[in-house]
Amino acid sequence: MKTQHTSTLKSFLILLLVTLADHTAFAQTTISRSALTYEVKNLGINTSGKFTGIKANINFNPAQPAGGSIEAAVDVNTVNSDNDTRDEHLKGAKFFDAAKYPTINIKSTSIQKKGSGYLGKFDLTIKGTTKPVEIPFTYTATGDKAQYKGSFKINRKDFNVGGSSMTLADEVTINIDIETAK
Repeated sequence: MKTQHTSTLKSFLILLLVTLADHTAFAQTTISRSALTYEVKNLGINTSGKFTGIKANINFNPAQPAGGSIEAAVDVNTVNSDNDTRDEHLKGAKFFDAAKYPTINIKSTSIQKKGSGYLGKFDLTIKGTTKPVEIPFTYTATGDKAQYKGSFKINRKDFNVGGSSMTLADEVTINIDIETAK
């Protein structure tokens, strides 16, 4: 009876650990400074904004980039376009639908050296839609800090953001500048 109880307990603990591992959020990298900005044309005029709520887990060795990984989540409710009315509109169902999809997520699938920088291939998830994106980026280490800078473009319609519009461009440029402890 004791052997069966021990076996059942071990099985339960293994199942619990596997379940917790599957549902545990990623470890957070300490971000000392971040700028996640976007630019899109509206009526032919550049419109920009930023997100400030970034959490990330960055495991990166510039000597062995292929062994690295980057995973980040951005709080949609931190969008700031310097216009409160527009910000509330961006959080609404037609754009980011923050009530249903509170985060934008990105996870690397590969990282490689490319020229004087790096190329990361990522799965980007916005509004429950995941698409592959490539992000060329630079890495600079100074003292105990590491800086990652990159820029890439997406089609907002690929993620069902903003619907059809005669005035809002489809192409959005996203700029990333993150500083972390090394």
